Amino acid sequence: MTTYLLLALGVLVPVAAVSLVVLVRAGRSVLLPALVAVGVLVLATAVFDSVIVGTGIVGYDPARILGVRIGAAPIEDFAYPIAAGLALPALWHRLGRRRSRP
Repeated sequence: MTTYLLLALGVLVPVAAVSLVVLVRAGRSVLLPALVAVGVLVLATAVFDSVIVGTGIVGYDPARILGVRIGAAPIEDFAYPIAAGLALPALWHRLGRRRSRP
């Protein structure tokens, strides 16, 4: 049986691994703002996912989640904002270096 955890880790692990390599190589001036952004995204996810899960807009099959929650949001929901918060600055850094500047 596929669980939300397996799906979330299937996205988070490879994305985070590649993104962290890029961000660490880029240095503190790129890595630290990315980590702050991840923190902000996790906080926003905790608030807004708690609202949508708590009000019943979104529901999860209890058999497919770990049961660990931050607020009303299952822990599995946090993989995607973490992946995005790492991947977008890494992509921005990698793709931005290829452009010639006037």
